[in-house]
Amino acid sequence: MITPEEVVDGVGERYDRHPGYRALHAKGFFCTATFVATPEAAGLTRAAHMQGDPVEATVRLSNGSGRPDSKDYVPDVRGMATQFHLPDGSRTDLSAQTAPHFPVKTPEGFVEAVQSNVSGAARAWKIPLFLLRHPSAIPGIKANLDALSPRPSFANHIFFAIHAFKWVNAEGAGQFVRYRWVPEAGEEKISPAEGKKRGPDYLREELTERLTTGTARFTLRLQLAEQGDKTDDPTSNWPDDRRTIEAGTLELNEVIESPERDGHIDVFDPMRLTDGIEPSDDPILRFRPRAYDVSARRRQ
Repeated sequence: MITPEEVVDGVGERYDRHPGYRALHAKGFFCTATFVATPEAAGLTRAAHMQGDPVEATVRLSNGSGRPDSKDYVPDVRGMATQFHLPDGSRTDLSAQTAPHFPVKTPEGFVEAVQSNVSGAARAWKIPLFLLRHPSAIPGIKANLDALSPRPSFANHIFFAIHAFKWVNAEGAGQFVRYRWVPEAGEEKISPAEGKKRGPDYLREELTERLTTGTARFTLRLQLAEQGDKTDDPTSNWPDDRRTIEAGTLELNEVIESPERDGHIDVFDPMRLTDGIEPSDDPILRFRPRAYDVSARRRQ
């Protein structure tokens, strides 16, 4: 079994090591936000942030690369990590990305996926070799490549949370769900050439300007599992005909300076849960806090 240290080292081999930065999603920025859940969400979980009262949140938007100087116009996975501030002073996190299909089932496979995603001549043999070893990644290639395309704004991306979680309501009934954030502004793409014209940091600049005159909103949409749907395999997408509900709205309020200073760092951990939401047995999900802990200690 691979260790968390080996995972972080493997990512560092791909992107080099950048002291003080995350191993992945190194470049990002923070926003304040407000979340309001729907009655349908409250019917599925007793979680405090899903009862309908406004909940303050902190959101980090990021590029997936491990390089802190990554260019916004370069095709890349984008991330949206949300930290909900609960009434009792605790918090719970939700991590999502723009690639809808997770390619592997194990931490070992994840390191292989990162190290195979290179540019230049080596890509011609590294990607086919990875797919040969992990055929579960093949069905999602087209959708994932499409998700890498630059967007005019972070507000034009759908973000997928990948893992399944069990929501438990006030009566103790459980329901496995998967999340996605759907932008109110809709999806929109631009070419890398158009993105390059806008500059290497245009995504933060655009959102800062957008929020000075208006808002950016996302709907939290849940897909509900049915009997037989795999809840412990991140590579297994559930059928499109599964019931979905709208669980709430997240409104981004303001781009803020990074709170990560004077020795403080923020870790957005999808296993930081609260009463009413339970993890699945997904091995990637359960491994993530251990890798995050290693990365966080090295950043400090």
